[in-house]
Amino acid sequence: MKCKIEKSRISGQLVCPSNKSYSHRAIFLASLAGNNSKVENVLNSADITATIEACKKFGAEIEIQNSSIIIKNPINLGTNVPEINTENSGTTIRIASGIASLFSNEIILTGDESLKKRPMQPLLDALESIGAHCQSIDGKPPIKIRGKILGGDVTIPGNLSSQFVSSLFICAPLTEKGINLNIEGNLVSKPYLDATIATMRKFGVTVQTLIPYKRYNITPQIYKDASFTVPIDFSSLALLLSAAVLNGEEIIIKGDLGTLPQGDEVFLDILEQLGVTVIINEDEIKIKSPEKLNGGKFDLSNSPDLLPPLAILALNTSNPIEITNVKHARLKETDRIAIVSREIIKLGIKVQEKEDGLILESTENLNGAELNSENDHRLFMAFCIAGMYVGDCTVSDPESVNVSYPNFIEEMNNLGAKIKVQ
Repeated sequence: MKCKIEKSRISGQLVCPSNKSYSHRAIFLASLAGNNSKVENVLNSADITATIEACKKFGAEIEIQNSSIIIKNPINLGTNVPEINTENSGTTIRIASGIASLFSNEIILTGDESLKKRPMQPLLDALESIGAHCQSIDGKPPIKIRGKILGGDVTIPGNLSSQFVSSLFICAPLTEKGINLNIEGNLVSKPYLDATIATMRKFGVTVQTLIPYKRYNITPQIYKDASFTVPIDFSSLALLLSAAVLNGEEIIIKGDLGTLPQGDEVFLDILEQLGVTVIINEDEIKIKSPEKLNGGKFDLSNSPDLLPPLAILALNTSNPIEITNVKHARLKETDRIAIVSREIIKLGIKVQEKEDGLILESTENLNGAELNSENDHRLFMAFCIAGMYVGDCTVSDPESVNVSYPNFIEEMNNLGAKIKVQ
């Protein structure tokens, strides 16, 4: 399928979706904690469904009540676990791999064709170093894991994904020895590790930071029952704010920002550097945009999901937008650097692709185009927003939004967008 998109102006208000990263983490931890743990304001998406189903396969009994889940019985480490299909969710397969290493029986984890291209080897090597037996195809899913890991000293590279570290953190308290973890090199996406630590704390487990983003100690502990409310998702908020900047007239985005760490919150600072006024009042956000954005240089090493919403803002800048230190965006659902470069240039923007980023420069000759999102949810949404600005565009794979924002097309159209699924 694809969408036909005409030039659009949008106005009105909408509610920002719940945070995907915190939904994943809280569901896994609540499922490890035990009876009566509750996670509220859970994101309703395909990725989160994959995590819920993984926890059920691990033996958890989960009751879903609207946007909340209640754990009736926790994960049972003695369960005979059937094959776990994590679909398109990288977070699910990586955290589930750590949990699988706590079981004595072999567990198979797999996913869709996109997920089978994503790297797992650093995590598998780390798990093997503390007692697991792991098999994979060239370090990618499907994978087989048999524990039981005992814990101890672990070293893992930080340059590919912080999800590997988060997976080790989550399983560490349930090992016999705990884990002393050393991160080699520069850790990417640091705020996502902060999110893991903050969520673990809510469920009664502490992580001792010896050297931030380098060395940690997690002693044997027990997860405790808790109630956890998921905040809004700044990754989705960034896309909505980009839509407001390029196409908006009096857009109000509702949602409680919360106090939990989110790396993509930096998008508010990025917008202000571009010349946008951001107005935050209690549970709502509004913006006021200049006629032309400033442009600038932006390091997205800690917030790779901001690449698509930031890149499309180059449609209306007086100076280039340069995105740096985001090589790990090539290892997301797709190679987002390559695809943004390949597709957005069709709209008339000048693009210089680098190994770790992009330089994008607006022109006076913007035009509609057929854009291929490669079934990547964030690229689909970003390309739709760009199409609303330019007009006369088509964007492939609208079904991809089920991963993180199932109501995206409907909500944009309710605000006045002209997006038609064909």
